[in-house]
Amino acid sequence: MYTYSRLLLRNFFITLGLCACVAVAGVFLLASHTAEQQSQHQQILLSLDEQVNFGSNEQLASQLAKFNRYQYINIINVEGEVIVNEKSKPSFIDEFILAPVSQVKLKNSNLIIQFQLDPSTELSFLQTTVLAVFIISLIFAIFTTPLSIAKSRKFAQKIDDQVKRELEQVISGKDSVGKINAEGIALPQVEQSIIDLRALIANKISATALLEKDAYIEPVTKLENRNRFVQFFENADSRSDFGVLSITRCSELQTINQIHGYHEGDTYIRKVADIMKNAVSRYKGAQVFRLNSSDFATLIPNISLKSAEAFATELTNSFNKYQQASDLDSIGYTGLVYFDNDKPLGELLALADTGISVAQTQKVNAWYAQTDTSILDNSSASYGNQNWRQEIDSVIANQRVNLLVQPIKPSSPNNRVYGEILTRFLNSNEDVLPTASFFAMAEKLDKIVAVDQMIIEAAIKEIANRNMQDNFFGINVSSRSINDGHFLIWLERRLLRDTVIASKLVFEITESGLQHNIKTSKNFIDMVHRVGARITVERFGIGLTSFKFFRDLKPDFIKMDSTYTRDIDEDKNNQYFMRLMVDLAHRLSISVLAESVESQEEKFMLEKLFVDGCQGFYIGKPRTISSS
Repeated sequence: MYTYSRLLLRNFFITLGLCACVAVAGVFLLASHTAEQQSQHQQILLSLDEQVNFGSNEQLASQLAKFNRYQYINIINVEGEVIVNEKSKPSFIDEFILAPVSQVKLKNSNLIIQFQLDPSTELSFLQTTVLAVFIISLIFAIFTTPLSIAKSRKFAQKIDDQVKRELEQVISGKDSVGKINAEGIALPQVEQSIIDLRALIANKISATALLEKDAYIEPVTKLENRNRFVQFFENADSRSDFGVLSITRCSELQTINQIHGYHEGDTYIRKVADIMKNAVSRYKGAQVFRLNSSDFATLIPNISLKSAEAFATELTNSFNKYQQASDLDSIGYTGLVYFDNDKPLGELLALADTGISVAQTQKVNAWYAQTDTSILDNSSASYGNQNWRQEIDSVIANQRVNLLVQPIKPSSPNNRVYGEILTRFLNSNEDVLPTASFFAMAEKLDKIVAVDQMIIEAAIKEIANRNMQDNFFGINVSSRSINDGHFLIWLERRLLRDTVIASKLVFEITESGLQHNIKTSKNFIDMVHRVGARITVERFGIGLTSFKFFRDLKPDFIKMDSTYTRDIDEDKNNQYFMRLMVDLAHRLSISVLAESVESQEEKFMLEKLFVDGCQGFYIGKPRTISSS
């Protein structure tokens, strides 16, 4: 918007421009008028010569000079004598106005007259007119400038208010663009801009909705995630004052991901989610959330813990049916806890987690309602830990372990391979305990060394009792055990008691487990080789171990991690990496095995890459050791 001084200056220049235009136009009009006058004056002189007898030439000349004003006049007689010769010096403006010199011959008077009329009178009038226009325009400009500013401000304010109203309507979602009231101003460009703004806002809202979906919706199950769960639970207005919170943990996810791949793991998770959504569908206001990769949360409002047992039982029955159809050891375990406004979320989750731990020590796919809140007062050991400790001790004391074998098929008859022993632990009711949870809790409760000893002892006895000394068997050993000096002494003595069986054993250790302590790892491998057994480094490739490391430790086998073998028939990068690993390993006299082989195409490609043996559900499923 113009300030007063800027607007006044602008108006002043406009005034000057107007006066200049008037002056130029006046000059052109005056020049035309002068030329016309001069032509008329010629006719007047001829008429006077015919009608009037001036008596003498001198008298005519004096009369002409008296009655007319000339810029230039030159009168000569027929003899060529100059009678009158007068000339005024023209001004700068006169040069533009003066008509060309005119000449007229008077027959009766015998005179020749050359003349230019003097336009000074007309020029003076023009100057007066221009000056008057300038003064009037300047006065007008001075007095109208404040009015223009006031009107402009009022108009601008009116536009501002109108745009603001329309923007508010856009923001509020009202469709009023293009609808102007009686006092409104037609602003086509502004209205188009607001329409564009509305479209932009709509796009932003849509993008925000997608971002919110990404932020709060878990992509595999399409359930709301942990962020939404916390938000929902802590918002007292969005939930009831009391109800039941349950946490369901998928017990086989890690195993499925490792053996079958993440695609099958996602299928498993989606199936569990469908079962849970179906189970809560009969409870008004109930919601299911996916908290993390393996845990689901269910909120059932306005229900007692006793009434929620029917939900948990239905969940267990559905899990049992799915387990039978999918050939899995278990599906999931559930912990339930009652909630109200007095219990914080962290405490409820801790209670539910202990409920899961207790459920895992009971029958397959069991649930447990945790009602004892005092267990949280002891930070050293929770109720769930105590249950697991008792269960693990009972399993070890009673040797409640089943041994399964999953074969490794050699790529050629000359390759040395073996069958990997897998374990299933049983509770007092002969129900299978979740294997991953059993090992995790044994590790947590410092029972893993004893568990490894139990498995090795059970495997040696099973091989001896069934006279299977001609076969080779692989046994998994934890990193905790190979770094335990007492375990090494015990293992060496035990293997020396059965040297024939010892020569048929292959101890599998993870790549990361070997890296914890290089010195103790080498001591373990050297001891195993002394008694005639062999070593496999499993899950090879997920770490950063150098081949110098393997050259120094001298393992017998490396088992490539499933991330490299899965879909290798379609993955050129993994094919290149696998071929490189095989070549380097063979140079060090190390055999290369591939796990999680699930298709004929994968097997064919791995054999083409000179892998020494393949393991997976396509090769053979785990079976009891007696059938080997």
